[in-house]
Amino acid sequence: MLWFWILLRIVLSPIMYVLWRPRNRGRKNVPRRGPALLVSNHLSFADHFFGPLPLKRPIFFIGKGEYFTGKGIKGLVTKAFMTGVGVVPVDRTGGSSAEAALQTGLRILAEGKLLGIYPEGTRAPDNRLYRGKTGVARLALKSRVPVIPVAMVDTFELMPPGKRLPRLGVRPGVRFGEPMDFSRYYGREDDKEVLREITDEIMRTIRELSGQEYVDRYAAEVKAEMTGKPVRRVEDDGGLSDHG
Repeated sequence: MLWFWILLRIVLSPIMYVLWRPRNRGRKNVPRRGPALLVSNHLSFADHFFGPLPLKRPIFFIGKGEYFTGKGIKGLVTKAFMTGVGVVPVDRTGGSSAEAALQTGLRILAEGKLLGIYPEGTRAPDNRLYRGKTGVARLALKSRVPVIPVAMVDTFELMPPGKRLPRLGVRPGVRFGEPMDFSRYYGREDDKEVLREITDEIMRTIRELSGQEYVDRYAAEVKAEMTGKPVRRVEDDGGLSDHG
């Protein structure tokens, strides 16, 4: 069991409910046992805390191996935190990053666990929902597990980029949608048009749950424009292990 999840349930959970009174909905849509793919928007660092809060079982995530190889005290703290919140490092020794992330995700689901995915590939630069990467669709078709759309609500206002501590006076929350059925596409996980269609359907459902404005661009491109960095075309590499 994850030390951070245990800490969240025993210590942080009561504090978070008292200070922020989060609004949570649809918990019954997440299976009590067995594997499921939880696909969520990503607004804030606070998502890691308020997303799993209503559930009685931990959520695992796929993360870059760099999170676990840092040096010094900072590296140790980062590794401990990532491990504690359920991030599993991608083993990239056997091939590309996208394929390694896919295989890691399939292994987590095969173990009967909940796997969390942020298909936007990074935290949104504002309070809008951005184009999803198709790795989530490929994982859904390969694993054939229930796909649960998830919407984080008001976590951007709670803890926007650059803020180290969450604000008081904001009531964040999470909404779990009904499982999505993609059985009609089984066996077509290498069809790029099918993968895009599934991904767009998931993003539309998340938008309906969250009420966000949708932007048909990758968040990483918009982030680059906002920071004045050179804008390069973002390739759809799957996006299963990016949480920046």
